[in-house]
Amino acid sequence: MSVAFRRESDEEHLEPKFELPIPPGPNLVTPRGLAMIEARLRDIEATLAATTEVEARKKVLREARYWRTRQATAQLAPLPPQDSVAFGSRARFRLNGQDRALDLVGDDEADPTQGRIAFSAPLARAMMEAGVGELLDVGGKAEAMEILEIGVSDSMEA
Repeated sequence: MSVAFRRESDEEHLEPKFELPIPPGPNLVTPRGLAMIEARLRDIEATLAATTEVEARKKVLREARYWRTRQATAQLAPLPPQDSVAFGSRARFRLNGQDRALDLVGDDEADPTQGRIAFSAPLARAMMEAGVGELLDVGGKAEAMEILEIGVSDSMEA
């Protein structure tokens, strides 16, 4: 029989399972973000202890590898300066005629529905190092955003 018609096993035709992608760059975290990572790891460890089915266990182990890596590489950020937007800042700004406030936090802590965006997000990068009253170019529009107020994010509190 020709090699073209032989099938070694069903395993070779399964979709490969890749590791969860780690965001590029430093893993800066707030105290709240570090606590979130530690809590997530505790939950995963408990799930892993209770999981016996092989495929389900592989999925939990994959998730555990991601969170262990995130915990091992976490760099607790210092308090941000009060005079410019930085990691850990809460920035109040006006964009398209609307006043908004966002906290700049780590990748794993980001939750736009709660007003927290990753420091690596395009909007956050546009605000970095800006001071109160500065007009910033955003989305291809010149002077589309104005920084109104800068403070320290609640996430920076231990």
